[in-house]
Amino acid sequence: MQAGSALTRVLHRAMAKHKNPPRKAERRGQKTKRTGTNSGPIPTPRKGSKKSLSDAATGPSPAAGGSPWLYGIHPVLAALANPRRIHQRLVVARETAESLQSRLIDAVEAGGKSGMSAEVLDKRELETLLPPAAVHQGVALLSRLPVPPDLEDVLDESADREHALLVILDQASDPHNIGAVLRSAAAFGALALVLPDRHTPDVTGVLAKAASGALEQVPMIRVTNLVRGMDRLKEAGFWCIGLDGQADTTLPQATLPARTALVLGAEGAGLRRLTREHCDLLVKVPIGDSMESLNLSNAAAVALYEYARKYN
Repeated sequence: MQAGSALTRVLHRAMAKHKNPPRKAERRGQKTKRTGTNSGPIPTPRKGSKKSLSDAATGPSPAAGGSPWLYGIHPVLAALANPRRIHQRLVVARETAESLQSRLIDAVEAGGKSGMSAEVLDKRELETLLPPAAVHQGVALLSRLPVPPDLEDVLDESADREHALLVILDQASDPHNIGAVLRSAAAFGALALVLPDRHTPDVTGVLAKAASGALEQVPMIRVTNLVRGMDRLKEAGFWCIGLDGQADTTLPQATLPARTALVLGAEGAGLRRLTREHCDLLVKVPIGDSMESLNLSNAAAVALYEYARKYN
């Protein structure tokens, strides 16, 4: 398995160390060496230096260059398999190296990164790189997409499609919800997720974990002005269908056009006035009187399913 050979060697060494840890006398006084990606062992930080491994990324902020830490098996495997990504650092917990080995190698090969290696750390050391309480499942990846996608790119891709589906989020702020919407969008074949550039969170490990790999399938398109973006979609033949709990028409009653952009508002606040006014049609998800509304990601999933039921 030539393509994953560098990664294989690192993981094999880690498994051997985990199964046969050195005795205390052998460990005493030794500095820990870790194998990095292409650069050999990572030097131990000098005493008194401004940054050490333990405070390199103790919160949700991206590392240098704007790259976020992705963590969890599904987000990391999907990112490794994406040939467009630029990977900076793959970290695997020694305790899970054996169980993840074949899946990591397959993903690295799928992404065409034949020379990629990994760092194998103790679980507690890996956790110092991530936000508190991050559910990392023993693997993390520092990675970025080189060029953010553009609305015009998506319109070019959809130009010859009779059926095309987009999702628009109007100032959604919860990364868990946005990630869950991405996951549903991928499941039901949406081409992209469109968001305003302001008042929406950046891509973080939290968002990617909630998306469960969908971040690699559905591009997140950021636009400076959402209303102008909606107008551009209409010029390209899309109908903007807004979800509003006060609408007169229910989702099953509506005729969703073949080229649809589903528009959903922020958690609690719903659609802003201008966004609502620029929708071609407002619909609501019919629910029982015992609940006032659905969670954003649940409403998105229902609407996406309704479109897919008709056209797929």
